[in-house]
Amino acid sequence: MTTTPDYGWSSPAPAGSHSYLEPVVLRVISKTYTKIPLHNTPLKVFDAGCGNGALLVRLKAAGFEVAGCDASEAGVAIAQQTLGNAARLKHLSVYDDLAASFGCDWDIVVATEVVEHLYAPREFVKRARALLKRGGILILSTPYHGYLKNLVLAATGAFDAHFTALWDGGHIKFWSYNTLTTLLKESQFEGFRFDGAGRLPWLWKSMVISCHRD
Repeated sequence: MTTTPDYGWSSPAPAGSHSYLEPVVLRVISKTYTKIPLHNTPLKVFDAGCGNGALLVRLKAAGFEVAGCDASEAGVAIAQQTLGNAARLKHLSVYDDLAASFGCDWDIVVATEVVEHLYAPREFVKRARALLKRGGILILSTPYHGYLKNLVLAATGAFDAHFTALWDGGHIKFWSYNTLTTLLKESQFEGFRFDGAGRLPWLWKSMVISCHRD
């Protein structure tokens, strides 16, 4: 029997995708909550699949109350060492009953570059929804696959590198805007917003989808 290896985090340094995803995630959060009266307490943001905690560090610095989980024991250990008591962190899969461990009153759940690694994305969306309070926001990012980008990949001979099957624990599902929003609509999410992240428009590295639970 084979198992998926630990992602292999060895330092608190941000992953390559962090540089172009973090500004978009923070912008989406800002735009989403501009019309909401100021809270007496910080907004609560949960990072599902937090890796080594690099995004949590940035979110904490921006004034949010944060927590997160990851299936990588090494990643969680690094995040805990970096954040100390400033964040609640657990070595849990996004398939686990996260609300039982973290509660169900979160304003925002973020999952960057996670859904493309999942065999059972519906189970993950159910767990994320359970964390959110009514009207809470879910923000997902995943590699962007649009018609023009796919043509460029084909024309430049980059398909094998982009859709590689040789990455243990790598991408197993490749999402479009339509398939991802269909997945989220099944769990009664609504109010979808799309943002591209990284590179040029229509050749984006990733797409960021945000929506809210009913």
